[in-house]
Amino acid sequence: MQPEISSTETLVQPSVPNKTVEAARAAIMGKSRGIRALLPFLGPAFIASIAYIDPGNFATNIQSGSQFGYKMLWVVVLANLMALLLQNLSAKLGIATGKNLPELCRDYLPRWMTITMWVFSEVAAMATDLAEFLGATLGLNLLFGIPLLYATLLTGIATYLILMLERFGFRPLEKFIVSFAVLIGLCYLVETLISKPSLSQVIYHSVVPWLGNKDSIILAVGVIGATVMPHAIYLHSSLTQNRIVPRNDREKIKIHQYSTKEIILAMSFAGFVNISMMYMAAAVFNTSGHNGISDIQSAYKTLTPLLGSASASVFLVSLLASGISSSVVGTMAGQVIMQGFAGFTIPVWLRRVLTMAPTVVIIALGVDPTQTLVISQVVLSIVLPIPITALIYFTRRKDIMGVLVNKKIITILSTFCAIVILALNLFLIYQTIWG
Repeated sequence: MQPEISSTETLVQPSVPNKTVEAARAAIMGKSRGIRALLPFLGPAFIASIAYIDPGNFATNIQSGSQFGYKMLWVVVLANLMALLLQNLSAKLGIATGKNLPELCRDYLPRWMTITMWVFSEVAAMATDLAEFLGATLGLNLLFGIPLLYATLLTGIATYLILMLERFGFRPLEKFIVSFAVLIGLCYLVETLISKPSLSQVIYHSVVPWLGNKDSIILAVGVIGATVMPHAIYLHSSLTQNRIVPRNDREKIKIHQYSTKEIILAMSFAGFVNISMMYMAAAVFNTSGHNGISDIQSAYKTLTPLLGSASASVFLVSLLASGISSSVVGTMAGQVIMQGFAGFTIPVWLRRVLTMAPTVVIIALGVDPTQTLVISQVVLSIVLPIPITALIYFTRRKDIMGVLVNKKIITILSTFCAIVILALNLFLIYQTIWG
């Protein structure tokens, strides 16, 4: 028998307001159309998209753009296309089965495999929390001059308070997170206008692959690890599993169609932010000879003389919004992982304290925060094949998915994604040991 879950732990299976359900039912029945029909389905993908614009993306994208200019943009595009496909599979899994990915792993896979997956997933969750906490901490430190240790504590308190919005229903928390995403997007729209990147270079390098030396391979793996996130794949299936419960196969298909539209919008938004991060670094740092910018602090200090204090402040605001919102989403994902794989949860406040600990240690030891961010993204990329493999396995099974089972082409494309990620990881390990 599973332990009773307290009200602070219902983040993994949020209740949906009756008005949202009623509006969704009206859309499914064809009583509303267009944007009005899509509105009640907006939320899950935008929450998951926060994981794709977290501080780890700042670190890898800025380092890639400053060191290699526009040449690594194709990696961002590839990673975002992978993300769109995989998040769609995850959302579909929750809609079709009423269960999330970790729960299905516990139900269908051998116990030893489930425990192994849980351990690796928790490692990924810790790497995620580390990146998010460090990002928000750096934002507070550079924007307001708050000492790093105090900034870490403030970040922990802020994320916990935001998570408590769930007590008033899921929509307030959802709107809060989405507003942070919009703020990040606006910040990078401003940065684009200020930095004036080369449009021809952006278009060309977004579609033409390039890989240079060992450093570029490491950064490519880091970019993919920062973009396609293991915890986002786990979380998305949880966000859709009980949101609008389908009453028949027809409703499953309709809900998935609306979910796909939302995912395209959310992932396109996240893609714009990621691409703009990299081309801003390319346009400002690489073209001006500052190709050694490898950390967020240097990026901030260099932006001020090159583009002015306004640009530097906008950059920090986006970093702070990214760190706090992604930390909230990371906690939600951590609860999903623990409850799904292990069958129990811990109070949110305790998880916040435990996940803050590595950040506090790193700051106390004086370890370079940005380099830690990049390494954390490499760790995430190495763990990533585990949830992807499980996701493909379940979504291709008709006995589990029913009418939403993968078409053959979808299984082929998702398998290709897994192979590409695995190949990059193996190449990285080879280069690290024998290169």
